[in-house]
Amino acid sequence: MSDRRILFIPKEYSAIIAVLLAIVMSVLDGTIMNIALPTLTESFHISASTSIWLINAYQLVIAILLLPMSSLGEIYGYRRIFLMGVSLFTVASFSCALCNDFVTLTIARIIQGMGAACIMSVNPALIRLIYPPEFLGRGMGINAMVIAVSAAAGPSIAGSILSIASWHWLFLINIPIGILAFVLGRKLLPENIEKGTHKFDKIGALQTALTFGLFILALEDIAHRKDISIIIIEFILFLSIGYMLVKRELKQSNPILPVDLLKIPIFSLSISSSVVSFSAQMLAMISLPFFLQNVLHFNPVEIGAMLTPWPIANMISAPLGGKLIDKIHPGILGASGMGIFAFGLFMLYMLPDDPSALNIIWRIAFCGFGFGLFQTPNNVTIVSSTPPSRSGGASGMLGVARLIGQTLGTSLVAFIFSLLPLGKKSAACILLAMTFALVAAVISLVRVTQKSPVRRRVN
Repeated sequence: MSDRRILFIPKEYSAIIAVLLAIVMSVLDGTIMNIALPTLTESFHISASTSIWLINAYQLVIAILLLPMSSLGEIYGYRRIFLMGVSLFTVASFSCALCNDFVTLTIARIIQGMGAACIMSVNPALIRLIYPPEFLGRGMGINAMVIAVSAAAGPSIAGSILSIASWHWLFLINIPIGILAFVLGRKLLPENIEKGTHKFDKIGALQTALTFGLFILALEDIAHRKDISIIIIEFILFLSIGYMLVKRELKQSNPILPVDLLKIPIFSLSISSSVVSFSAQMLAMISLPFFLQNVLHFNPVEIGAMLTPWPIANMISAPLGGKLIDKIHPGILGASGMGIFAFGLFMLYMLPDDPSALNIIWRIAFCGFGFGLFQTPNNVTIVSSTPPSRSGGASGMLGVARLIGQTLGTSLVAFIFSLLPLGKKSAACILLAMTFALVAAVISLVRVTQKSPVRRRVN
C-alpha cells in the first residue's frame, strides 16, 4: 500500500495522464470516423453501406479481443498490454494516413482495433492500480468525464480538420497523442501488484472471439434485415460455441470469460445494468438527431448545439458520482442516475409539436446528467467487487458490457427505423430507451441488498 500512496502523491497525475491520453485517442477515433464516412465514400467511390465496414471492422475486433487481452494483462501485466496497445494504435494510425484505397484502410483499421482492444481491456485495471481504494471513485469519475469530453469533441475536431485538410489528417493527429501516452506510460505506470501464474488459454480465447463475433454479426444482420437463413445459422453457431465456452470456462481457475466473477451477485448485477443502460443510451443518441432534423426540421448546426448539453452534463455528474460513492451505496446512486435519465427521455417523448430549442436542451441535459451519475458508481463497483488479481477480468467484462449494450442499442435503432414510418421512428426509440433505463434502475436498486465493495474497502 505504501508504494501506491507514494505514487499517488508526486506522480499519480502524470501516470493517469498516460491512460487518459490513450482513451482520448481511441474514443476520438470512433467519433471522428462517423463524421468522415461521407468523405471516404466519395474518395474511394464506394457505397455508403460498404463504407460502414470501416467502423464495423474496428468495433468487431475490439469485441473479439477484449477478454483475451484482459487475460493476458493478468498474466504479463496491465502495463505491458497497455503499452503494446498504444504502440499498435499509433503505428496503425500512421498506416491509415498513408492508405489510398478502401481495402488497405480497412486492414489498417483492424490493426487499430487490436490496439484499442489492448487499451480498453486494461484501462479500469490500471486506474485501480494508480489510485488508492479511497480515491478510486474519483479516478473512475475523471475517466468517465474524459470519455464524455472526447466523444463530444470528436465531431467538431473532424469537421474542422476536413474543412482545411484531407481525411488523412484525421489519423495523423493520433500520432503525437500516442507517442506522449507511450512515453509517460513506460516511465510512470505501475506494474501489477499481483500477476497470474496460469497459462494463457488459447482454446478459450478462440471460443470467446467466435462467440462474441458471431453474436455481433447476428445482431447487425437482424438490424439490416438480411437473409433469415444466414441469421439462423449465425445464432446456432453462436449458441453452440457459447455453450462450449461456458462449459469449458467453468472448469478453469482463471477463465478468459470470467464466469467465476459472475457468481459475485453485485458484480453480475452491475454488468447487467451496464448492458441495459448503454443500450438505452445508444437508442436515444442515435435516434435523436434524426428526430430533430426530420421531424422538427432543425439544421445540423442547431442540432449539434442542442446535443452538446448531454456530454457537458455528463462531465459534471460523472465526477460527482465518483465522490459520492464512498458515502452512498452505488445501488442507490445508480438507480437515481437511471431514474433521472428515464425522466429526461420521458420528457423528450412528451415534447410539444413545435418546441423551442431551450425546451429540448434542458431535457437532453437531464439525460446526460443521469447517465453520468449512474456510470461512474457502476464502473467502480464492477472493478472493486473482484480480487485485485482478477482486475483484468473485471476490466474486460466492463468493456464487453459496454460494447454489447452499444451494439444492441444501435441494432435496435436500425431495426425500428426499417419498420416504422418517418414520424414514429424516433419516438419509438425514445420510448424503448426510457423502458431500458427504468429496467437498469431496477437492476441497480437490487444491488442495495449487497454490501458495497467500495465502502468496505474504505472502512
